[in-house]
Amino acid sequence: MDQAEQLRNIIKANNAPKRPLARVITVTSGKGGVGKSNTAINLAIQFKKMGQRVIILDADFGLANIEIMFGTVPKHNLCDLIYQGKNITEIITWGAGDVGFISGGSGIVGMSNLSRDYLVYIIQNLAQLDAIADVIIIDTGAGIGDAVLEFLVASGEIILVTTPEPTSITDSYSLLKALHRHPRFSSESSQIKVLANRVRNIEDGQNLFQKLNMVVSRYLKLPITYLGAIPQDDLLSEAVMQQTPVSLSQPMSKSARAYERVAARLMNREVSPEGKRRGMAAFFSHLVNGKKI
Repeated sequence: MDQAEQLRNIIKANNAPKRPLARVITVTSGKGGVGKSNTAINLAIQFKKMGQRVIILDADFGLANIEIMFGTVPKHNLCDLIYQGKNITEIITWGAGDVGFISGGSGIVGMSNLSRDYLVYIIQNLAQLDAIADVIIIDTGAGIGDAVLEFLVASGEIILVTTPEPTSITDSYSLLKALHRHPRFSSESSQIKVLANRVRNIEDGQNLFQKLNMVVSRYLKLPITYLGAIPQDDLLSEAVMQQTPVSLSQPMSKSARAYERVAARLMNREVSPEGKRRGMAAFFSHLVNGKKI
């Protein structure tokens, strides 16, 4: 039995009716500093308020944005699962609002070079997340690095965070262009949703999306949809300084209410085309194998 076949068997076992698949949402951006990690955390909080069990995987290697924003230092990260024999429950840290998160460390970078036995162990552990969480949010690094693109290629649902700054729009287009050219990317199996951040009003968010969509439609023929907008908000900036999610510290602020609307929109759209809800076993098998299995 080769590696791909063994991983396929794990996925089949994980897809059995007794264990529903988690919804995996990947949050990304074309450049740093546009509010990507803030988006991941606040959407997680809003999902939790809606009764969902939520885990965040911090895949922004080396920056530890999620743990900084939660004000919590994890005892373990994904490297401990891969190299130290820890199980999945031991590497989950529970942050504010009872949202769990897993620090990726640098462990995922070398996963494709691991032996079959290691990969089977890791996939079996990650598959357990489907029983622990209803929604798993993956916070990627910013930009168009190889690691980021691999995460996006493996994702069925992508949220692209951008701002009205010309450089942010340009970098978002560059990211979509690189993703579109990736040999394993399929627009039929991935939904790309654009979130406009730090806008002055609703119209600015819609205009931002129209600008990006016009270029993407013309040159890439890549379908993207508009998810909504998060307004510029001083209370959000204060919450970041206090290392507390604004959705908890200032739930009635305009930014927290906007995150609430976006989360509700995502939940309403959960009935998506067949095959989008893959679960964590299929997600990471795709990631480490370099192909769908």
